[in-house]
Amino acid sequence: MPAPALSISHLRKVYARGTVAVEDISLTVPEGEFFAFLGPNGAGKSTTIHCITGIAEPTAGKIEIFGIDAVKDYREARRLVGLCPQEFNVDPFATPRQIVDWMGGYFGMAAKARKERTDMLMERFELILHQKKQFRELSGGLKRRVVLARALIHDPKLIILDEPTAGVDVELRRVLWRYLAEINKDGKTILLTSHYLEEVERLCRQIAIVNKGLVVREGTKDEMVGEPGGLEQAYLVATGAQADHVAAE
Repeated sequence: MPAPALSISHLRKVYARGTVAVEDISLTVPEGEFFAFLGPNGAGKSTTIHCITGIAEPTAGKIEIFGIDAVKDYREARRLVGLCPQEFNVDPFATPRQIVDWMGGYFGMAAKARKERTDMLMERFELILHQKKQFRELSGGLKRRVVLARALIHDPKLIILDEPTAGVDVELRRVLWRYLAEINKDGKTILLTSHYLEEVERLCRQIAIVNKGLVVREGTKDEMVGEPGGLEQAYLVATGAQADHVAAE
């Protein structure tokens, strides 16, 4: 049986000053899945992503990416992951082409392979007309496309999207949804964090809800949507934003 795309077992992260960012998170994301990782601000989502991608080191627990230990074999595991962060952590004066190409260089891709892959991504995300503009000149929607293309330059098997459509208008959000659905259809595994529940309903098949550093609910999108009040109610009850007796009314 093949290893899952992502396996997290009893992850715990305590920062130097004693802040417990992640209490005890365990979850499994099968290969090819479109998996929603939901929770309120401060629930531990970003810290978990930082531990997966090596930005932070777990205090305890184990993370495996396609069976590879994300801490002990960091470089090998990191090559399998494409990260699309919520913040635009790019040089604002660089062009989309440069931003995507540089990331390919970071992953050790040869110049020819980088060019071919960058050409393909510029076309796929409809960035050709904008590829020589400075990043700071682009609209919010175009900036989102650039950081998504950057995450895909090295052809990762697991893609982590942290609020990928934040600050994007409804029309552009739907364009990005189409891209994400296509990427998943191509066989890529996607882990998505989002505050837009409509986005989760549209794209995801499995959902884990975290609160205060713990997984408080996990299941299929269909079962949560099918409950009284739908996904929103399931989310509110799971995170304690609404009491069970109120939810049942």
